[in-house]
Amino acid sequence: MTDTSVLDTETRHDLHDRWPRAESVEDFRENLAAVHARIAAAAARVGRDPATVRLLPVSKTMDEAHIRLAYAAGCRLLGENKVQEAARKWEAMADLADLQWSVIGHLQTNKAKLVARFAAEFQALDNLRAAEALDRRLQIEGRSLDVFVQVNTSGEESKYGLPPEEVAGFLKELPAFSALKVRGLMTLALFSAEAARVRRCFVLLRDLRDRLRQDAPAGLSLDELSMGMSGDFEIAIEEGATVVRVGQAIFGARKLPDSHFWPGLVEA
Repeated sequence: MTDTSVLDTETRHDLHDRWPRAESVEDFRENLAAVHARIAAAAARVGRDPATVRLLPVSKTMDEAHIRLAYAAGCRLLGENKVQEAARKWEAMADLADLQWSVIGHLQTNKAKLVARFAAEFQALDNLRAAEALDRRLQIEGRSLDVFVQVNTSGEESKYGLPPEEVAGFLKELPAFSALKVRGLMTLALFSAEAARVRRCFVLLRDLRDRLRQDAPAGLSLDELSMGMSGDFEIAIEEGATVVRVGQAIFGARKLPDSHFWPGLVEA
């Protein structure tokens, strides 16, 4: 594997409020092409095939009109942070039969019924109560759901996710929930302009995955690593990300700062 300690890739967290807002299908196509070019360049730096990295456009806070433009530009799976917001959009755009939704934010157990109805995947599983509630509702719906286990790699109390040392025990409990199809791990790195500190979060998740999958319970896959957002996904790819969750670099700057969505974040 490439020695990523010699790479000097910087974060782009200083670009908040400066990501160009996409207002047409062509704008979305241009933004998507730019992101794919960044993915390809990051993959090339460490000898990876860019096809091994899945781009998940994140549409949280974006209105239906802009999401329909993104759809017209080719987006078919979108990430949403809040369950109720995602459910509203799913219902409003039911005419787009092949548009799917990934829930990437914390789940309260009383929202499990909604997620079981519409989500194509859930990327923030971090407690057994949520696992039990989701599994029960999925059994009723007669379907299964791809899930990622969220890990708190930054050690910030404001963030959701399991402490790294608790992940192995958590994984051993998950085979009891047959409707949950574990695909890998997810994390939110430290929100910082200091690239070395951000990189450490991604390295921690990759190393944890590599250790855990040696004796993971049967039926659990830990092939996927969901890590990296608009400002740091290139570093995440250098450290092994297979899914990058990109919102502002595709849709444009949000009206509210990132700290509004991730309490405790310190803006760069």
